[in-house]
Amino acid sequence: MTGQRHASLTVMPLTGAEIHEVLDDVAQLRIAVFRDWPYLYDGTLDYEQKYLATFAAAPGAVCVIAKDGDMIVGASTAAPMREHADEFGEPFRAAGYNIDNIFYCAESVLLADYRGHGLGHAFFDAREAHAVRLGGFRHSTFCRVIRPDDHPMKPADYRPLDSFWRKRGYQPADSIVATYDWKDVDTDGETRKQMQFWIKDLGARS
Repeated sequence: MTGQRHASLTVMPLTGAEIHEVLDDVAQLRIAVFRDWPYLYDGTLDYEQKYLATFAAAPGAVCVIAKDGDMIVGASTAAPMREHADEFGEPFRAAGYNIDNIFYCAESVLLADYRGHGLGHAFFDAREAHAVRLGGFRHSTFCRVIRPDDHPMKPADYRPLDSFWRKRGYQPADSIVATYDWKDVDTDGETRKQMQFWIKDLGARS
């Protein structure tokens, strides 16, 4: 499969059995990147391997990887919303959407040294193109955790990605919020988080 070139980096979408070959690398990336603000996720390899194995088995799944030589430095995943946990699909059903028409961009993780090279756009380009190839999707969506502005662990120089997402054509769907539990790095156990969805019209009609 031919990848795109971004300076010294290669970006490549993987599907089917190809995804299973990179799951360990993606698990390690998720643990490392999501440990930082705003997710503060205290992840474990065992959970990540189980979560990613379920994702990889989903029909229509895609994992877009960024490589520097042979090293995977970033990854971005997506699949039809109907293949994801009910915590994510149910808010759309409650808002009157048919989740069969929604493509869910689950996450993007990238090592800090490789940010600012256009890989965020490349990840969205590849996932949205995959949704179009699959056909029948009217919307692309993703969600981000809601954290209070006065959270003690928020970095003083943190800049949210809102303007980047808006440039990609996404808008916050204010009435569509999911809840999900995980352990933060500064807590003893899991706590419930609210996840705000952003949505984009792909223009497809099934």
